[in-house]
Amino acid sequence: MATYHWNWLIFFEEVATGGEKYYQWLLAGLGWTVATSLTAWLLALILGTAIGIVRTTPLKGLLILADAYVELFRNIPLIVQMFLWFFVLPDILPDRLGNWMKQEMPLPEFSTAVLSLAFFTSARIAEQVKAGILSLPTGQKGAGLAIGFTLPQVYRYVLLPVAFRIMIPPLTSEFMNIFKNSSVALTIGMLELTAVAKQMNEYTFQGFEIFTVVTLLYIAIALIANRFMAWIENKVRIPGYSQEH
Repeated sequence: MATYHWNWLIFFEEVATGGEKYYQWLLAGLGWTVATSLTAWLLALILGTAIGIVRTTPLKGLLILADAYVELFRNIPLIVQMFLWFFVLPDILPDRLGNWMKQEMPLPEFSTAVLSLAFFTSARIAEQVKAGILSLPTGQKGAGLAIGFTLPQVYRYVLLPVAFRIMIPPLTSEFMNIFKNSSVALTIGMLELTAVAKQMNEYTFQGFEIFTVVTLLYIAIALIANRFMAWIENKVRIPGYSQEH
């Protein structure tokens, strides 16, 4: 039976192609994972909030479009969305734009991963925004309109400040998930953390050490994201208010 040789110092060895050490590869992959996830999260939060708000208004035309958006991006697997954005879209666009996306667009893998993650996550956030707003007592909206607020002002000053406090726990899950979902970007050639680990394993065959460290890095990211959102929840909590109220 073959014996596995442990080598935890593999991360400090020079890459087979020279010039760098393996731990530098891991740090670079970690950087791309964090950058992709945070950028996509910011876009998803803005877009998801807007779509979620529209889904609670009486604007029928926009309501239909917003519902269609959620159903489309929530039900298509993320990996399929990335393939469509990266491989299919450039071929169906006008030649000049398609060629620009294929050959000249800066950081095409990063841009595609960010957009795919943002659209996929925004559809899920939109559901949570809708649920958060609808969970509030109906009298709050009526009271805001009664004192002279316009509908946008009611959302801005009355509904959303409370709804977002209710939504923090499910938003925490989405914030943690977006870091994990970013690993799908390896399928379009982006050298994020999982892709770097796979590449390192192909060079060194030290899969146990590599994927153990990568697993610990993902756990650390998740814990940091969780604690950050818990800190926000504690800071914005309304004393004496709970979702049941």
